[in-house]
Amino acid sequence: MSYLPTLRQLQYLVALNDHGHFGKAAESCFITQSTLSASLRELESLLGSTLVERSRRVIRFTPLGARIVAKARIVLRQAEELADLARAEREPLTGELRMAVIPTIAPFLLPPLLPALRAAHPQLKLFLREEPSASACDSLHRGNVDCVLLAMPFECGEIASEPLFEDSLLVAAPQGEVPDGDVRPEDLNAARMLLLEDGHCLKDHALAACNRPEMRSSAMMLGTSLHTLVQMVDNRLGVTLVPQMALDAGLLDGTTVEVHPLVSDHAARQVALIWRPGSPREEEFRLLAAELRRLRT
Repeated sequence: MSYLPTLRQLQYLVALNDHGHFGKAAESCFITQSTLSASLRELESLLGSTLVERSRRVIRFTPLGARIVAKARIVLRQAEELADLARAEREPLTGELRMAVIPTIAPFLLPPLLPALRAAHPQLKLFLREEPSASACDSLHRGNVDCVLLAMPFECGEIASEPLFEDSLLVAAPQGEVPDGDVRPEDLNAARMLLLEDGHCLKDHALAACNRPEMRSSAMMLGTSLHTLVQMVDNRLGVTLVPQMALDAGLLDGTTVEVHPLVSDHAARQVALIWRPGSPREEEFRLLAAELRRLRT
């Protein structure tokens, strides 16, 4: 009789790969370090191969160990989807839902929406994590989250999506720097443009809205958040693009920053809910998207 790895053993192996440390991996699984270590040794004995090379300071996965981790992620995700399929069929928008939200959406969209969503669906346990776009996409494909609130377009691999609404982009400039009225991309000084760091989709949206490739290399500063960019603009360090939802949420309160409409074919981003294609919770995600649209209006 052949013995197969248990889901728990695979879970521990993936946790060790994620954290790179036995203690932190055990803590994330709510077990002791000795229990995790013993379980992984049992797994190695079962498979007849070393998966993890251990030393006092460093742990290193063997080539076989790395391949098994990749397979284990798929197995664990599919095991979760079995339970999700039954629960979603029984009662949608109940139970646990892990959602990543990008930083240029989370603080502006969620505060007014979450209380209403909780009131409408009290059995839904929504676990949120705020991540830049690239990291959120990686979390989605690794199975660390079930869905993502993202601004499109953004290269996120193979996904399914449901659009929520369009969010305009406007020029934010120091007081008196830009003449009143509409602004065209060619009116902007590329050397004065302030952008977010790589990994944030708003940086790509800003470059697309301006349609000036030279801005990617000539932008003078990279900010870590919209709030940081606005403070730079308020200190007359340059200009940037800001989404309408952030303005509606009071992003410019307490500043002298002025905003101007941007005349461009791409002066907007599409906020969407995305998930892995073929997910058994697809109908539930579409229902959630419909709820988010309804609650925002």
